Amino acid sequence: MRRFVRPLPLVLLSLAVVLVATLGTLHYFRLLERAAFNVERWLAGPEPGSLDLDSYRVDIEARVIDGLDDNISALTYDPDRKTLFSVTNKRSELIEMSLAGVILRRIPLVGFGDPEAVEYISAGVYVITDEGQQRLIKITLDDSTLVLDAHDAEQLSLNLGRRSNKGFEGLAYDSRGKRLFVAQERNPLLIYEVQGFPRGSSDKPVDVQIMRDHKRDEGLFVRDLSSLQYDERSGHLLALSDESLLVVELDVKGRPLSTLSLRGGYQGLSRSVPQPEGIAMDDDGNLYMVSEPNLFYVFRKQ
Repeated sequence: MRRFVRPLPLVLLSLAVVLVATLGTLHYFRLLERAAFNVERWLAGPEPGSLDLDSYRVDIEARVIDGLDDNISALTYDPDRKTLFSVTNKRSELIEMSLAGVILRRIPLVGFGDPEAVEYISAGVYVITDEGQQRLIKITLDDSTLVLDAHDAEQLSLNLGRRSNKGFEGLAYDSRGKRLFVAQERNPLLIYEVQGFPRGSSDKPVDVQIMRDHKRDEGLFVRDLSSLQYDERSGHLLALSDESLLVVELDVKGRPLSTLSLRGGYQGLSRSVPQPEGIAMDDDGNLYMVSEPNLFYVFRKQ
């Protein structure tokens, strides 16, 4: 009987293809960098001064936000009202919620295009992004506000590269440094720092500066960016990734310090967060999160 023997070069070629595909997958999902970070943290322990996100555990998991059918996107905490704000991008609305994820009011957004993020700036002042047009729109509201029209608002058009639906996905604000962090989702993944917008109470012209930290952006081992949160106490930035199901804490130099996994079995989660889109932190360090289309989460430090 004649035995079939596969030519050796064909076997080696097949192995090479598998190896290249594996390495490509690891690079695409930034798994090697993430594994190296996990090993480093396991050996060295928590970084002094970090939020130690791994010590957080879920307290409210996948609570349905009643009355919300449209996709929810982004989240910010209002320390004056002690509530949360978010936006929906199909039927554009600004949503105010309690810290338990209960809708308190809904304000229609007119002329905002594709709102993807909202950020608290000061009492009654917020910034909303228009992803498609790369606009930052300053809004003001109070208890009597019934509708918000972008045509009446202060705006900043950034025009940074080509416009697409993979644009501005997250906002965070440093009130001391007067910096607005703007996250570009991917292609490429970037975090811009904008100074000079929004303007304060003065009507004097202000120079707008847009900066980048290339080292920080290149060291982010996530596939995309969905939301940002700035912690005023530590000066650290939290970056939420939908595709990587991960929250990464970055120090003032942009160096990763700790992570919070959003996969089932971690942080007390029974199931993975399906599509995390927004993160916010209150005065006590509790983390709030929303996931499309209408799920609400709370994580507390143990």
